[in-house]
Amino acid sequence: MEHLEYEFKEVGGETAAARTYVLVGVVASGNLEVLMEVAELEGGCRFSIDTSASGFSQSWQAVIADFMERFRPGNVLVSINDHGASPAVVSLRLDQAYEMLVEK
Repeated sequence: MEHLEYEFKEVGGETAAARTYVLVGVVASGNLEVLMEVAELEGGCRFSIDTSASGFSQSWQAVIADFMERFRPGNVLVSINDHGASPAVVSLRLDQAYEMLVEK
């Protein structure tokens, strides 16, 4: 089990969220669960990741950097419980959660 944390400061201000939190996915083989919450992070965004697959921090960093570049969320806390999801699945779940968070 590996725990990773990433923090992005002064990203995009405040996300215009329609909900206070969303939960997508399921912790199962080859999948993951993403909890995305509105939080006071001074306009930044924080990721807390627990994964069963050790040694993939560079892959996680690349997927998260791509997500941040596309959406630029602010004041969002992201908690991920992973069970070996591929980068494509991680990206899909992050997009799904964010779209549900801001959905009007």
